[in-house]
Amino acid sequence: MKKLVTQLFLILVSIWLLSACSKSDKVSEQKKIDPLEIIITPEIEKQTKTEVVKYQDIGETLMIPGRLETQNRKLAKIGSPITGRVSDLYVSLGDVVKKGQVLAKVNSIELTQTQLTLIKSTQLIGLKTKAVERAKLLFEADVISKAEMLRIENELEAVKADYRASRDQLAVLGMNEKALEKLESSGQINSYGDVISRFDGIIISRSINLGQIVNPQDNLFHVADLTKLWAVANIPEQQASFIQKDELVTIEIPALDHKKIDAKIIFEGSIVDPETRTVLVRAEIDNQSLSFKPDMLTSMYIQSKKVSKLAVPVSAVVRENDRNYVFIQNSPKTYRLREVQLGHKDGNLITILSGLAEGETIISDGAFHLNSERKKKELE
Repeated sequence: MKKLVTQLFLILVSIWLLSACSKSDKVSEQKKIDPLEIIITPEIEKQTKTEVVKYQDIGETLMIPGRLETQNRKLAKIGSPITGRVSDLYVSLGDVVKKGQVLAKVNSIELTQTQLTLIKSTQLIGLKTKAVERAKLLFEADVISKAEMLRIENELEAVKADYRASRDQLAVLGMNEKALEKLESSGQINSYGDVISRFDGIIISRSINLGQIVNPQDNLFHVADLTKLWAVANIPEQQASFIQKDELVTIEIPALDHKKIDAKIIFEGSIVDPETRTVLVRAEIDNQSLSFKPDMLTSMYIQSKKVSKLAVPVSAVVRENDRNYVFIQNSPKTYRLREVQLGHKDGNLITILSGLAEGETIISDGAFHLNSERKKKELE
């Protein structure tokens, strides 16, 4: 009986030892298989490149939202020089106009009255001039006193003063020299004044209709030269050191399929807006094709000065499960996927915040292909 018990005990111990060995072998095998590690074959090695992690000169790109604006010196707010009623309109919104082109006509009582004053002054000058000549003859003949002659001369000077004032007033009301000479010679009153464009451009705003009563303070048309525009942005004061006058920046216009153009900073604000804590900057862009429109939204990309930072090629980064990885070399033929924290991008380089150290060797090109091979091995 004792012999039987001993034999059963020995059998149970043997079974336990065999089971333990089997588990140990499985654990050992599991330890050997690392799903994040891959051994590079000669074929894969031909499709990849390696690089030693190092510090490199890299700049930060600052993106500031902005907009396109019409240049102030190329924008004219045009009104009527006289008070009156609009009788004719010759242009519409979006029309291209030339300097001196008539945009509208205004019928004005004020213009009529001033012209009438000028005509009367012209006629009175003729009469008073003859009166002075006659007074001089009478004075020489001792018919009138010198005081009387001086009085008549003063009347002529007063009429001339009225004439000059009326002429100046008509010039202010929009009549040019040619029109004034015609008025004086013909004596025909023209009660219609012209609203004239001040330079070549496009009608970008119109606040005028037929029959409307207008005054000199009313802005009836906005004419703008859109061949050059401003790209403006407000830079936070903490990042104002990024920018300076004459620096090149990139302007992106989302409305035009994210078109990007290079431009030069022509203005940097000298003060900080106390409400927004920003500094205004302007860049000038060429718009000969008129494809860019005022008030379009933009993104201004500004490059900071280069500083030395730990960086790797963008092609070295593998994106998986919303995390970023890089293949790090463990041995000459073995690489392991390691998670890293990324910083900002500059061209084909991207900074590393954590996860890598200077001097480590990584896969710099072909990382995506290598990761695909790793996944295949993981599924086998």
